Formats: sequence, C-alpha cells, structure tokens
Amino acid sequence: MMRFYPLLVLILAGAAWGVTQPLAKIAVSEGYKPIGILFWQLLIGAAVLFGVCLLRGTPMRFSKPDLRLFVMIALIGSVFPGITSYSAAVHLPSGVLSILLSSIPMIAFPIALAFGHETFRWRRLAGLSLGFCGISLLILPEASLPDSVKTIWVFVALFSSLCYALEGNLVARMGTNGLDPVQVLCGASLVGVCVTLPLAVATDQFIAPFRGWGAPDWAILASSLLHAAAYTSYVWLVGRAGPVFAVQISYLVTLFGVTWAMLFLAESYSPYFWAALAVMLAGLALVQPRPKAALVPPGQPGHTDPTSRSETPERC
Repeated sequence: MMRFYPLLVLILAGAAWGVTQPLAKIAVSEGYKPIGILFWQLLIGAAVLFGVCLLRGTPMRFSKPDLRLFVMIALIGSVFPGITSYSAAVHLPSGVLSILLSSIPMIAFPIALAFGHETFRWRRLAGLSLGFCGISLLILPEASLPDSVKTIWVFVALFSSLCYALEGNLVARMGTNGLDPVQVLCGASLVGVCVTLPLAVATDQFIAPFRGWGAPDWAILASSLLHAAAYTSYVWLVGRAGPVFAVQISYLVTLFGVTWAMLFLAESYSPYFWAALAVMLAGLALVQPRPKAALVPPGQPGHTDPTSRSETPERC
C-alpha cells in the first residue's frame, strides 16, 4: 500500500492545483481587483509556509543575497503574473486558463537556450511548435472562444506564462543561496505582501476582511490554502519519488483544471478547445525535461533542489 502513497499524493496535489483556476474565476466574479486578491493570497500563503518552515526546523533567512532572490521571485513569479492572470480570469473561461498554463515549459525552452541552460533538441522544438499550434486553435477559429471574449486576453494570460518561464531560468542561473524550496516561496510571498499591500491601498483595490463573506472571499481563502498545501506536497514528492515522477503533475493540473471548470462553473467547450487541449498536452510531453531535470508546477515559485545545479528548475 505504501508504494502507492506517492501516486495518491501526486493525484491529490494535481487536483488541488487544478481547482485554483476555477477558484480564480470565482474570486474575480463580483468585482474584486487583481492586486487586492493577490495581497490576500500571498499573505495567507506566507503564513502557512512559515508554519511549515517552523515544523521542519528550517528557519527563514533574510540576508542581502536572500532578499535579492526573494524580490526577484516575488516580482517575476508572483506580482506581475498574478496581476495579469487575475485580469485575464475576468474575461477568459477557466478551462482556457488551465490550457494556457501548460505553455510554461514550452516558453521556458527558448529562454533556456538563450541563457545557455539547454542545448538544441529537435524533440523539444517539436513540443514548442505544438504549443503554438494549440494556442492557434484557441484564438484563430471563430468557433473556439466564446463570442464575448477578445483574443487579447489570451496574450495577457500568456504573459503570466512568460514570467514563470523567465523566473525558472533566472533561478537556474542565480541559484537559491542554499535555501530550500519552501523557504524560497515563503520569503518571496512575504516580499510580495510588502509590495501588493501599498499598491492595493493606493489603487483602491484593498479587500476589507471584516465584513460579510461571499463566494469570492471563500474562493481566495481556499485557493491560497490549496496553493500552499499542493506546493508542499510537490516538494515532498520530489524528495520521496524523484523529479521525473513528480513532474507528471503537469498533466494532472491541466486536466483537473478543465474538469473542475466543467463541474463547478458549468463551462462547455467547442471541438477546437478539445483539439487545443490534446495538442498542448502532446507538446508538453515533448518538452518535458531530461531525467536529471525537474520542473516546478504552474504558478508556484520555488525550486525542487536548490543545492543542485544539475537540476534546471522550470514551471509546467
């Protein structure tokens, strides 16, 4: 039974991350703005991850090199992509957001080539090409997206993927100063809180917590807790079952995201959507890393083995 435990954790973590896309759609459904949502997501996540650090006996550090790392990940891995993804969530179906997340490793590949982290491989180029085909199937046919959706929001959502892909490559170059993944994510979340709080107040996007709660408020809370729980589970999986096994969560996040959107939001999709999903998953399979590499799941800053330069952290 115990040998099936990692598989069960993998499925549960994929399901948890997948549901954060429908929850994002609910969070923006009644007028909440991206920066206000992001502040609470980061604050709740930082509190949970700080508790995990204490339980694991790995206290936080805040040296100058650590703070530089936290600021970089907070901006490129949380604030910028968080604002754009929540903005896109107002306009795009949740299932489309889930598909677009699978573009992260495809975008990361050419960036890794430019940084010298990867050598050219035809297989991964084919995966990148399939990714572009999948995006084209979403935006080119008239019957693909709902009539009310403007194509520009697909590219807004893709900007988030670009940020995540760039972040992974930057951390691969900079390293994590010996911090483990949970410490890195916790520190970045704390910096993100310091950045988003004054922005939320200045732009009148702050969400006051002491009032009657509705569905968006519960969605923000649930998404934040699931985010932290799934990320911690993923880090555990990498250590217990290895990065090659853990990276399979990429497929589960996309598939569960689409499934939860159909169940919770009653979304329905055109044949072009399903074709795009199939093409994107095929592309994802081709750009998966070599056995010595590890990916970090979608939307989650942090890295699987900060002490090893042989593992290239990306997102999926």
